[in-house]
Amino acid sequence: MDRHVHDRRRFLALTAATAAAPLLSACGAGFGGSDKKGGGSAADDVTGSFDWKRAKGTTVKALLNKHPYADALIADLKSFTAKTGIKVEYDVFPEDNYFDKLTVDLSSGRASYDVFMLGAYMVWQYGPPGWLEDLGPWMRNSSATGDEWDREDFFPNLIQSDQWSLKAGAPLGQGGQYALPWGWETNVVAYNTEVFRKLGLKPAETFDELRELAGTIKRKAPGAGYDGMYGIAVRGSRSWATIHPGFMTMYARNGLHDFTVSGGGKLKPAMNTPEAVAFTRDWAGMVKQGGPPSWTSYSWYQCSSDLGAKKAGMLFDADTAAYFQAVQGASPASGKIAFHPGPKGPDGSLATNMWIWSLGMNAKSKKKDASWLFLQWATGKEHLRKAAITNNHIDPVRKSISQDGAYKDKMRHLPGFIETFETVVDQTKIQFTPQAQFFDATTSWAAALQEIYGGKNAKSALDALAADLAPKVG
Repeated sequence: MDRHVHDRRRFLALTAATAAAPLLSACGAGFGGSDKKGGGSAADDVTGSFDWKRAKGTTVKALLNKHPYADALIADLKSFTAKTGIKVEYDVFPEDNYFDKLTVDLSSGRASYDVFMLGAYMVWQYGPPGWLEDLGPWMRNSSATGDEWDREDFFPNLIQSDQWSLKAGAPLGQGGQYALPWGWETNVVAYNTEVFRKLGLKPAETFDELRELAGTIKRKAPGAGYDGMYGIAVRGSRSWATIHPGFMTMYARNGLHDFTVSGGGKLKPAMNTPEAVAFTRDWAGMVKQGGPPSWTSYSWYQCSSDLGAKKAGMLFDADTAAYFQAVQGASPASGKIAFHPGPKGPDGSLATNMWIWSLGMNAKSKKKDASWLFLQWATGKEHLRKAAITNNHIDPVRKSISQDGAYKDKMRHLPGFIETFETVVDQTKIQFTPQAQFFDATTSWAAALQEIYGGKNAKSALDALAADLAPKVG
């Protein structure tokens, strides 16, 4: 559940120094290759046959964000200890200060925590200064990793999202494996089936249709008994989290990019190309015509809550934002929420941006062998299947679980969920260009979007944004 309710200003201040840190060369080649040793990795010390009990008696310390995925993990920790003889101690913090806590601990070098939750975007902050263990050597060592873990079972676009060369602008899927995908969210449209039926509407297949649909719902829903309902909930607060869900998904489906990368690796802002200006102006116009009255304060929480409270006819955001309103008895709209991939781009594209919760290891940990066993178990088939079926660990990172009959039976009561997931999963990836200034750049982008919504000329606002970002990322 992508609870990006708070601006990351404190996080940005704490991590600003990482942009100046020297880039480190990646060890190994991520999850590819054979059993080639890791070139100095602690993984090289693990030899012999694979053994879950090889680190028994060890205690691993984990830092977790308060989240349903963490709840599912904690509920199953006894299984891990029984399997390995390793005890797991953990601290849980709410997201409004979780990343502050993690950043301070990693930057201090104290290694108070061996393993932790992080978003894939955080690899771009935490990787270059050398805070994250490259897991590639562990994955390639058959003494360290059991065959049952089955790295080929992960959706490849997900595991590649945590794999990077640590070079700004370089594509993901190359270099070190600095975290493992654990749980993720695709960004799609959810809608109130009851109001759609009463008004004779159907989900939009193009962006123009979506804009028109949002306005139609806002105009006509009150007359159908939905007082105060508006058309579409999308994020609008001055935060990086406003850019990454629906906006970036539709932006990417239109073939647009945040930055272009020159042959010399220099990044150039691309938010102010004529096509990007036109799209951004139209997005702000859609919100003006069919969005919530107080849109500039809207975060994950407000968007999700409004769909559940029947205040929003549609939501374009993380599928989990709708899921937790759609499950039986969760909200007034439960039982009346369906899922749809959302509008296609002009060429039929369903390119979709993602949020991905991952698990990483502290490069300074003194208990790397036990920590790797924990990460291997936490991202393994047995635990993740249990978490998906008995808890709310939806959007499986593993292909086998997405096709599991018990998982499908659990999700089948949500109209369109499975079909939408299967339609977009292969086209879902991180649509942003990897670079250390990601959080700062996208927060500034959200501020420009607010200005356009408020009436500022779109070209002027985006030209100013590009001019401001160019020296920071170039």
